Amino acid sequence: MLTHLSIRDVVIVDKLDVDFAAGLCVLTGETGAGKSIVLDSLGLALGGRADAGLIRSGAEKLTVSASFSLPRKHPVHALLAEQDIALEDEVVLRRVVGADGRSRAFINDQPVSVGLLKEVGALLVEVHGQFETHGLLDPTTHISALDAYRRVKTATSADEICAVAWTAWRTAATALKTAENTLSGALAEEDSLRHQVSELTTLAPKPGEEQQLAATRSLLRHGEQIMKAMTEARAVIAEDADVEAALRGALTRISRVSAQAQGQLDALCQALDRAAIEAGEALRELDRVWAGFDADPSALERAEERLFALKAVARKHNCAVDDLAGVLAALKARLAAVDGGAENVKRLATAERAARLAYDQAANTLSSARQEAARMLDKLVAKELPPLKLDKAAFRTVISPKPEAAWNESGMDKVAFEISTNPGLPPGPLDKIASGGELARFMLALKVVLAGSQDRAALIFDEVDAGISGATANAVGERLARLAKNVQVIVVTHAPQVAARGGHHWRVSKATRGGQTTTKVEELSDTARREEIARMLAGEKITDEARAAAESLLNGPLS
Repeated sequence: MLTHLSIRDVVIVDKLDVDFAAGLCVLTGETGAGKSIVLDSLGLALGGRADAGLIRSGAEKLTVSASFSLPRKHPVHALLAEQDIALEDEVVLRRVVGADGRSRAFINDQPVSVGLLKEVGALLVEVHGQFETHGLLDPTTHISALDAYRRVKTATSADEICAVAWTAWRTAATALKTAENTLSGALAEEDSLRHQVSELTTLAPKPGEEQQLAATRSLLRHGEQIMKAMTEARAVIAEDADVEAALRGALTRISRVSAQAQGQLDALCQALDRAAIEAGEALRELDRVWAGFDADPSALERAEERLFALKAVARKHNCAVDDLAGVLAALKARLAAVDGGAENVKRLATAERAARLAYDQAANTLSSARQEAARMLDKLVAKELPPLKLDKAAFRTVISPKPEAAWNESGMDKVAFEISTNPGLPPGPLDKIASGGELARFMLALKVVLAGSQDRAALIFDEVDAGISGATANAVGERLARLAKNVQVIVVTHAPQVAARGGHHWRVSKATRGGQTTTKVEELSDTARREEIARMLAGEKITDEARAAAESLLNGPLS
């Protein structure tokens, strides 16, 4: 609910703070006292249009803030969480407008866009009056209002089933569309794909092959020098005696006298032994390399041709040589889409049709539930109209199919609340047919029926009693009081019958001090309240009869 409204420097208001309460809150006062200023200021805090002309004369800026107490499940919590704006149980909306017409918006002291402020404000407060177009006057809200009413009146899982079916259908449709696009693209490039796959398959590239070929090419390019060096080394060894045999012979001779040398020849024996072993291994390795080395110029040519072929194909595919194997795999997969794509598309098309049929059934079930709820709603609203001096009016909920492009998780329906104010006239949109106080009373009737299914923090009715009095005004007051059992209701009224129903009563008045006129708002005590209602009954001169009538209204039956 709205707990506090703070206004600074708006028109004739210099400083005003009002603490509101739950239930039915009544604002009264003489015409021109400033009641509209209070509502306009609240409208600014809710994201309404800013105008520098609203700034009080002599002030540089105006500031309005509105504080709301909210339950944890209120949708504002989720909306602000998406914007990383933290709040506990209270949200404070603040608007500052400068003399240049520029405005700034804040939520819980964090700067926000006016658009977000307006979005939050629309979730918190709904205003109904002669010139307002908020809330249910917006046809786009009608389907959610009917659904909320339906959920309260009937336990059903139709919404969830429809939403799940919608998601399944869209998933199936997306998969089908993707497969169709893939197949279409693959068919368009089939010849090219087959040529590329054939070329790469014949080439058979392997990861790491480029580096291996480059090393082989480098080795073969120096083949003559390597062979010459090995030949010369072999010749040097061959010119002398067998090196290994010579070392073994030396080792034999030293070993014969090593015992008499008392260990001084042991290290020499070990060195000669190692040298003989290494010499033998070196000679054998030289023979092995000699025998296996291919210095054939044709081997170099083959390596270079292979390397050049790999690099050429890699350039064609704009990739590294080592990535060619992966390119071949990808091309084969795309070619497989051609070979098996038609069958895949057929399978996905069958799945899409089944998912659509399931959605059709779920949406039709939901539509039937809406039709039933609409009949209940229309019947109850019709009962509320005659006491509100709308006995010639008719209300109906029109449910019509949306075009397929507009279907969504909420089904296929478009919902519109329509009214006819006179017999014989065709029904039309709420905001186009009714006018003035008629419109506010229509909205009151609808809100009374929808009570308990709406999540606004506060409802405001401005001049809901315009053009009525007596029993009709009493009926308006009774319905406002009934509505206020479910949600905070703030009503600006000139009807004493309505004012007497309030749980809390504020008087808006003007005062002139030092040649300057200001507006003030004061909560009335029981005595002051009786005087205010008597003034509303009698006019400027309050009589004892008016006080008695006010007392009767205040103490009379409230239902």
